[in-house]
Amino acid sequence: MDLLSSMKISASGLAANRKRMATISSNIANAQTTRTAEGGPYRRKEVVYGAEPARKSFSEILEGEIGENAKKVHATEVISTDRPPIFKYEPGHPDANEQGYVAYPNINVMEEMANMISTTRSYEANIAALNTAKGMALKALEIGR
Repeated sequence: MDLLSSMKISASGLAANRKRMATISSNIANAQTTRTAEGGPYRRKEVVYGAEPARKSFSEILEGEIGENAKKVHATEVISTDRPPIFKYEPGHPDANEQGYVAYPNINVMEEMANMISTTRSYEANIAALNTAKGMALKALEIGR
């Protein structure tokens, strides 16, 4: 695999992790949201990752796989989980039902923070791989002097 392909793979990982960080941030920010435009409480969201071949051009697709089947990662979609809401007895709340219960999102902030830390570490690993590839390219240019 060449240096440019490794940089593209790291860049795809950075983009996918950025999308996951935004989704986790949205979950944390809406952990107490009881009313949304769709109706009902906010529903926790998750990012679904997918992989695609790291190819440069159509000719490479025709010729076959490159670099030991190198793949790029991408966030294919953001889905809402089907966790049931948590009901709390708050009869004075504007969103309370006739029994006095309010439906809150089933979001564990500690779980979301752990996911954020994991995503941050993955982001940092992609940056380190990108910087390593950049350093190798610079050293290769120094050899030519």
